[in-house]
Amino acid sequence: MISFDNTEYAFAYKSDKELKRANFLFSSMGSPLLVNLGLKLMPMAIKMNIPFTKPLIRQTIFQQFVGGETLAETAPVADKLGKYNVQVILDYGVEGGEDGEHGYDHAQDEFIKVINYAATQPNIPFMSIKVTGIARFNLLEKIDAAMHNSEGTLMKRYSAVIGNLPAAEKEEWQRVVGRLTKICEVANTKGTGVLVDAEESWIQDPVDALTILMMDSFNKERAVVYNTIQLYRHDRLAFLKDSYTAALERNFILGAKIVRGAYMEKERKRAAEKGYPSPIQPDKTATDRDYNSAVEFCIEHLAHIAVIVASHNEYSNLFATQLLDKANLPHRHPHVHFSQLYGMSDNITFNLANSNCSVSKYLPFGPISDVVPYLMRRAQENSSVSGQTGRELALIKKELQRRKGYV
Repeated sequence: MISFDNTEYAFAYKSDKELKRANFLFSSMGSPLLVNLGLKLMPMAIKMNIPFTKPLIRQTIFQQFVGGETLAETAPVADKLGKYNVQVILDYGVEGGEDGEHGYDHAQDEFIKVINYAATQPNIPFMSIKVTGIARFNLLEKIDAAMHNSEGTLMKRYSAVIGNLPAAEKEEWQRVVGRLTKICEVANTKGTGVLVDAEESWIQDPVDALTILMMDSFNKERAVVYNTIQLYRHDRLAFLKDSYTAALERNFILGAKIVRGAYMEKERKRAAEKGYPSPIQPDKTATDRDYNSAVEFCIEHLAHIAVIVASHNEYSNLFATQLLDKANLPHRHPHVHFSQLYGMSDNITFNLANSNCSVSKYLPFGPISDVVPYLMRRAQENSSVSGQTGRELALIKKELQRRKGYV
């Protein structure tokens, strides 16, 4: 039976110095006052180019949660993880949009560079993209709103809305489709998986439809494209099952990366302001229930689903391995992969790896100024998620104490 309490496995890849730095960082993130102050000052200091800001960020939160500023800087991190049977999901942490169509084309090219690099590395089976990196947010929002006012299945609503767009917006959307198609074509040729990130609920429908179109084209023989399904939304378990039905009808493998979610506070706030029912589960218990049901559904249908269990929840990961054991399936099943964010939940990642599971770290990279939004989310997550920082700290302190005993 897998134990997530083994800190010797969890932190074998970290030196004493690195472990002490992590201890300091998580101790700091345990203070809401300090985190809130940092969240206000960090973007401002970066924007104003205040001296020592970037070196300070690089030596603390950046080093904990990000692989590097470039692919070259990230490579040693990926290599180090590989020595412990842990793979990597590369995430180019820059979101397009500021430079219009040129910016979206540039993001497409950067994603393709990541794919080409990953194809040369045995330890990097996947890369991650955001559709908001290659598409205008307001266009996604307009298409989503129109889809919500249409009837029928997701794909019928999508087709109807795209067909009724004004000519200029229809052409703009076709460029978006073309960018994602090109990314997936290269990924298919190179043998690299593409994980399409989830977005806010008010732009998610066109992202879902576009991702299903890509799966219909590229997932015939193996899973190349994966959709990200956020189970903190109360409608996503049903969506997963509907996506499976579509996969059976269209004869493709459903790629499903299942997560709990990342936009909860923003979602609830917007729903309250605009006066519509919140898409978020009523409580964590409901989220956990649907998440574990999604894991079970995927593992029960592995002939047509390739699943990535992307979770920092110990029970959900253990539950997935127990389901595999119950079905007499190997932990390293070709359609089952586990993943956690780099810099967090090492006790889960490395103990899964030790149990011969296919497991990876989600490893962002990019210039410090561009990955600040990602770093802010990690700081907020560790200060607001109940027990997250305390759990990380307890495990780090346990390992430091264990090592001290060997001195």
